Amino acid sequence: MARQPVLVVMAAGMGSRYGGLKQIDPVGSCGEAILDYSIYDAYEAGFRTVVIIIKEAIKKDFMETVGARLAKSPMEIRYAYQELDKLPAGYTIPEGRTKPWGTCHAVLCARDVIGDAPFAVINADDYYGKSAFRVIYDYLTTNEDPSGYCMVGFELGKTVTDHGSVARGVCVTDGNGHLTKIDERTRIEKYEGGIHFTVDGENWVDVAPETTVSMNMWGYMPGFLEELEKGFPRFLDKALVENPIKGEYFLPLAVDALLREKKATVRVLTSPDKWYGVTYAADKPTVVAALKAMTEEGKYPDGLWK
Repeated sequence: MARQPVLVVMAAGMGSRYGGLKQIDPVGSCGEAILDYSIYDAYEAGFRTVVIIIKEAIKKDFMETVGARLAKSPMEIRYAYQELDKLPAGYTIPEGRTKPWGTCHAVLCARDVIGDAPFAVINADDYYGKSAFRVIYDYLTTNEDPSGYCMVGFELGKTVTDHGSVARGVCVTDGNGHLTKIDERTRIEKYEGGIHFTVDGENWVDVAPETTVSMNMWGYMPGFLEELEKGFPRFLDKALVENPIKGEYFLPLAVDALLREKKATVRVLTSPDKWYGVTYAADKPTVVAALKAMTEEGKYPDGLWK
């Protein structure tokens, strides 16, 4: 049996389309943010340790709100900090760069506090639902393949918004439920006849609502951290030439490289739950209403950490 897994929550990014710190924006009746609900669901699923990745710039606001609430939770809470200057020896920040280095870099910044344990990675501003945490916890506590990873996929139709386009990774699998690649679609939108995407802004292609997409919920074994550490300098060598101001090292890209090199497998787990998020500020009332309804149904207490 694998070691007790750790939950890693990425909360260092700022939502440009949303317009603020949606990691700490209250959506619950007692001021809870979305990540409070994720941590609550993770605890119910069996997780007992959570690592939250933030930036020093938001530390004060985060600790006074989310941090103060989570101090009352039964979870062991650890913090890690993603900063631009956390780079391998010999590399420096390009002049004018303010954007974080991406989700792989975020996880690398948390390496010391994750430790030698399997771990799940989620976004702070995505509501994944209870089923997703149960299936990923079960995988991480039973998988014995050191290069066997997993992800939780969601039905596309349950992850789109009425208020604009979204970026989603469309999962392509083999006949055994393993990921072969992720097709990144950066502009997917609902329309009266269904859901479609465009690459060039002019030609649109329909996508079935039951299509499995990635919402950045991954499960890794400890050795993945070593792969990230080896891959980060390779990313920097390329990005500092081609896109020094905005290039980012993303988890799907790192996984795709390992799949192509046949160094890993990724089991695609699925959840029937509806995803909720605040891609746009106009999404917030929908999220608030959904969580209120789930609380009234008894899925959550009125006040998660009382």
